[in-house]
Amino acid sequence: MTLPALINTVIEHLDGAGVPYMVTGSVASSYHGEPRATRDLDVVIDPDGASLASLVGRLGGAGLYVDREAALVALATRGQFNAIDRSSGWKVDFVIRRDRPFSREEFGRRLPAELLGTPAWIVTPEDAILVKLEWALASGSDRQLADASALLRIGRDTLDFGYLDRWADELGLREAWSRLRDEA
Repeated sequence: MTLPALINTVIEHLDGAGVPYMVTGSVASSYHGEPRATRDLDVVIDPDGASLASLVGRLGGAGLYVDREAALVALATRGQFNAIDRSSGWKVDFVIRRDRPFSREEFGRRLPAELLGTPAWIVTPEDAILVKLEWALASGSDRQLADASALLRIGRDTLDFGYLDRWADELGLREAWSRLRDEA
């Protein structure tokens, strides 16, 4: 399965199951920033129990491996689970939307986009920057910082800096955000 086919399959089944979603991670960074190779698709979802069960069944029917129990645990803990296309090795990380003010606002701000030929919902560039900074601080990942820097450089003229400043403060990212602004 190719990345365009994976995106199409996943979005088709999210829509079919009635699961609200937004694409994040490296695919969103490539869309809003600098393209880069990836072997996974990150999707934040906001299902209820019935829509999650429908999604898991649909993905399994499409040939993706999904551990039903892991999906249920993810829903209960607001964690994550994945789906894997065994033939290609592509992995989809489904992240249950966190229950915090930022995550609710981030999800509400998602944008319509066309991802490799498929209409989809995607994280805004501002929210992608903030989440990349969170991941960088939590993991020490230079890749996350490079993605955030590219998003800032490319979107500098259109980004909502008031929004970024507000959430950087509320999320405890002020120092990382200031450093990123100074370096970009």
